[in-house]
Amino acid sequence: MSTLNFRFKQFTVWHDQCAMKVGTDGVLLGAWCPLPEKRSRILDVGTGSGLIALMLAQRCPDAEIDAIDIDEAAVKQAQANFAASPWSERLHAQRISLQEHQLSSINYQFDLILSNPPYFVDSLKNPDKQRQTARHTDSLSYRDLLRCSAQLLGENGRLALILPAEAETIIFAEAKRVGLFAERLTHVYSKSGKPLKRILVAFKKGAGGCCETNDFHIESETSSRSEEYAKLTEEFYL
Repeated sequence: MSTLNFRFKQFTVWHDQCAMKVGTDGVLLGAWCPLPEKRSRILDVGTGSGLIALMLAQRCPDAEIDAIDIDEAAVKQAQANFAASPWSERLHAQRISLQEHQLSSINYQFDLILSNPPYFVDSLKNPDKQRQTARHTDSLSYRDLLRCSAQLLGENGRLALILPAEAETIIFAEAKRVGLFAERLTHVYSKSGKPLKRILVAFKKGAGGCCETNDFHIESETSSRSEEYAKLTEEFYL
């Protein structure tokens, strides 16, 4: 991988101007998230380089995808990556917070919202202001993320997130508060025998029901990519 860009099968992501680079978390969410069943409108919150939005454009041929971020450099980079992709007409990047977007988007709703959100809470701040904004929940708390998403989702809309393992209890409580219930939960481990690292979770509006739960391992004992990770991402990695 170049330090300036990351090449996938159908698109290239430049990330030299972004605080957060292309990484496993974004790739996992983009490949794992459940897809809308019809022509849809999708929102990528905290898009950064635009990676997740690009992955969804590849997976959903008819979807219109909005990507938002509060960092100007990230939005400009996402716009450039979108323009260079095969799906430029369906991808739109805007500099705006989720809170502002929720207030201004009263005339339409989304079928799917995704986010690889800021995840450090009450931890040591990074001296790099751009990277701090991308990594800390100061600008987008879990409560605001769930509240605004619930307002923006359509009747059968879904919210898909990747989060640190320790956020599971609080995110489920905040989701229930705003009428979102988990229908799918994946516990992500770096490899067998290692501590739980991340959770992938998909929430749906409406009454709670059975939540499909499974474990997922990124690496095998002998390789940097497990068979399940390779299968999940086979449509993207070269």
